[in-house]
Amino acid sequence: MTTLWSLRPVLTSLFQVSQSASTWTGPLLSRTMATLNQIHRKGKPAPPPKSLGAMFGRPQLKAVILKTMIRKPKKPNSANRKCARVRLSNGKEAVVFIPGEGHNLQEHNVVLVQGGRTQDLPGVKLTVVRGKYDCAHVVKKKQ
Repeated sequence: MTTLWSLRPVLTSLFQVSQSASTWTGPLLSRTMATLNQIHRKGKPAPPPKSLGAMFGRPQLKAVILKTMIRKPKKPNSANRKCARVRLSNGKEAVVFIPGEGHNLQEHNVVLVQGGRTQDLPGVKLTVVRGKYDCAHVVKKKQ
């Protein structure tokens, strides 16, 4: 019992510090696990909604070309990738990759755009569909 009385000043100072620090300042960083009673009352938590990605949940979108440009790929690769800045039919602007050798695209042309990331071009997540609207098919090389 004497040891507790000798620790009394230390314990009282700790108690006072914990009381002053216990004022709640904001949301907790981690949640505690739900109890069985809470799970029974509320059911399972709803899963988070899936992100829509670059095409906003659509397979293809119509787009108008604002500007054609040439981009350089990331580090180990070296080439000139043909890209275009387009305004999608939902009003957003994006950079698209033009596949194949050679193209006939210029400003104000209408193209069909589909999802499809170009791995060595950062930020380019869409590709042009060749042979639709103003974008011509890839021309076969003569031998």
